Amino acid sequence: MPDSSQFTPEDLIPFSHAGALADPEKLLAAYFRSSTVGVCVLDSELRYLAINNALAAMNGIPATHHIGKTIKEVLGDAASAVQPEFHRVFATGEPVDNIEISVVLPTRLEPGHWIGHFFPIKDGAGNVRRIAAVIVEITEQKKLELSLKHIGGKLGQEKERLQMLSDVSAILASERDVQQAFPRISARIRRILHHEYAGYELHDRNSGLLVRQAEDFPMGKGLLSALPISPHNSPGGLALRERTALIFSKEQMQNFEAETARNLLEEGLRSLCCVPLLRPNCPLGVLVLGSTRKGAFHPDDLVLLNQLAAQFAVALENQRATAEIEALKKRFAEEKSYLEAQTRPPSDFTDIIGDSPALKQILDQVTTVAPSEATVLILGETGTGKELIARAVHRLSRRRDFPFVKVNCAAIPTGLLESELFGHERGAFTGAISQKVGRMELAYGGTLFLDEVGEIPLELQPKLLRVLQDHEFERLGSNRTIKVDLRLVAATNRDLAKEMAQHEFRSDLFYRLSVFPIQVPPLRERREDIPQLIRHFVHRFATRMQRRIETIPKETMQRLTAWSWPGNIRELENLMERSVIMSEGSALHVPLSEVQAGLHPPGSRTNRSMEHSLDETLGNAEREHILRVLRDTGGVISGPNGAARRLGLKRTTLQSKMQRLKITRQDYSTPPQD
Repeated sequence: MPDSSQFTPEDLIPFSHAGALADPEKLLAAYFRSSTVGVCVLDSELRYLAINNALAAMNGIPATHHIGKTIKEVLGDAASAVQPEFHRVFATGEPVDNIEISVVLPTRLEPGHWIGHFFPIKDGAGNVRRIAAVIVEITEQKKLELSLKHIGGKLGQEKERLQMLSDVSAILASERDVQQAFPRISARIRRILHHEYAGYELHDRNSGLLVRQAEDFPMGKGLLSALPISPHNSPGGLALRERTALIFSKEQMQNFEAETARNLLEEGLRSLCCVPLLRPNCPLGVLVLGSTRKGAFHPDDLVLLNQLAAQFAVALENQRATAEIEALKKRFAEEKSYLEAQTRPPSDFTDIIGDSPALKQILDQVTTVAPSEATVLILGETGTGKELIARAVHRLSRRRDFPFVKVNCAAIPTGLLESELFGHERGAFTGAISQKVGRMELAYGGTLFLDEVGEIPLELQPKLLRVLQDHEFERLGSNRTIKVDLRLVAATNRDLAKEMAQHEFRSDLFYRLSVFPIQVPPLRERREDIPQLIRHFVHRFATRMQRRIETIPKETMQRLTAWSWPGNIRELENLMERSVIMSEGSALHVPLSEVQAGLHPPGSRTNRSMEHSLDETLGNAEREHILRVLRDTGGVISGPNGAARRLGLKRTTLQSKMQRLKITRQDYSTPPQD
């Protein structure tokens, strides 16, 4: 082989057979004139001794400019990719095949890719004096390969994202409560976007604020506040106002004044993505994802998140519609039960009996105040008929076609009164397993009657005052404000003015309640009405018990009219029921042997003694009458020939009376002793 000074391309002979692969010089001769395969010969200092035009074109430098220069001088930093391989060939005397080279040449802007084969050229003594290099460029093939790999990756990624949307849709379809399902949804999204924080906030139409409903933040420090968020200075509010998904960096988050933005930064979040939850009727809220990594969210992610937000918004809208329908159904059912239990009389005052001047004055006041929207406070002793006056106010008002809802504040335990009035959300307290609509909401458009309003505890009175002033309240366990349209009528037998002076009743609530006070007189101040009331109750109970009572003895009527009636109309009603039970003929029988009517003022010790004596006498008479009927029926209580039918009572009512009067089977199974 000629030395390097004599080596020229003309000295190379064409490659003619496969055996030439063992001879580097014949290999060089075969490819030297190739337009696609690069060939060069280097000396021990890695200087170019010869190069073909194909390799010179790959390097971007004419072939003549290579001769005598080192590969470092020609290729620059790119030479470091092949220098170690050349030195290995010199050191070992063995060829190096199929070396993939990927570098950026000085003459190119983008990386190129080549396959290199390096062969030693030895002298007669077997020493390596030169190196031959055969280079094949595969840049375009590499680009195609990377492109195909990228397309495959994109397709795989798109498939994974579509699967995620399908999984989220399945979760939303199987779980009616979006709030409860949110952690599972967040966990499924995390497989693709790798966020640390996820939450969603809903827009409250009453307050205009964003209220966080749920969050998924396994690594959180607990710094996030549960308070409503102003949409005017928060990232989520901005996305909701602009109705487009937005990505925020740490620096951008620092520009917001909202406490929630500061809390997210304190939690270590460095990037945020807010996606509005939009529906045609109105924007519902915003989905928020956060990451501790800078630049964690890319604009390409917004397409996926918008699709996810659309699914989420539909589920929320469906849940809201379902909740509203359930609330309406429950409200209508409860209204129906109230209305069925509290049947309206056919005319305005048919259930108010009497013609006395005192009663007529009260009814004139009712007629005057009813058409207005003023709050009415009905005052009077127990049993004077304050509820009947309240119903009359409602029937004469413009709200007559809407519900009349009654709440007896004294009959409901203090701990349950707030829930009964204002309702509660599920989980508001132990035992609150479902949402409850309060009486305030049931009375919407109608009248709410608070009987024994003086029994409302002090701590609950400000909430009632707010309803009177602002017509709004919140359920227990909820921060959503509910507007209410109702008229309030209250009643009490207590001296609220005295309790107000003793700081046992709020003065501001008292003045709000007593816009139009009505004082119902006790029965002893309207004695003219007693005979009419007696006839009314006797007729009612006789009809119910299928009795025929045609007369009331004159002496009985006089004695009853003269009685002071400390229990008022309720006492009179109960006495008439007992008297009808004990009356066997057509005349009303009322045991009055121990009644000294009219001789003592009500409430005196003598009068109380007489009341007790009368009650005891009536109780004994009622007991004996029931025992006599039980003996006649052979102890049979129910059935067509039973004691309940003969007494004109329901079986359960008779059993209740027997229990109260301590009547046992032994009492009526043996004949009475003479």
